[in-house]
Amino acid sequence: MSVQSIITILERLEKLHKSLLELSYQKTEIVKKGDMAELDNMLKNEQSHVAAIETLEKQRQQAVSEYLTGKGISQAGKQAIADVIEVVENEEERTQLQDVRNRLMLVVDDLRKQNELNQKLVFQSLQFVNMTLDLLRPKPDQINYSGKEARGDNTVQKKSYFDSQA
Repeated sequence: MSVQSIITILERLEKLHKSLLELSYQKTEIVKKGDMAELDNMLKNEQSHVAAIETLEKQRQQAVSEYLTGKGISQAGKQAIADVIEVVENEEERTQLQDVRNRLMLVVDDLRKQNELNQKLVFQSLQFVNMTLDLLRPKPDQINYSGKEARGDNTVQKKSYFDSQA
């Protein structure tokens, strides 16, 4: 595997993550509108993006593993792009690799922040729905016995005819 093939895979990953980020922005607007049918379609679209990203990530891991093995570096778990950057001899390839890695990391960070926002919006929507349902449902009368009533200690407080404050 060459460094260029790793760079190509990273660029494709960046493109897919940017597309997923755009979907995430659209999802924010859909959640604000409350359109459940459109949200369902959006989730299906996101799932296809995630599946494509997983496939590319496996290719990236394999390419990095093959490259590092070709350089005679033993593998101890998942190899990162940072490991490849350390061993690349060509300065231009190293710079390209660092640039695409940094761009990808920025997009992933933006995506993480947007997903956190969407998660909060969905949670607030659920809270609003639950609150509305609680307001619309009648409160059931207590049909269980309390501890005193079950033991027979149900004593009515006696009212005194003598006013001690007089």
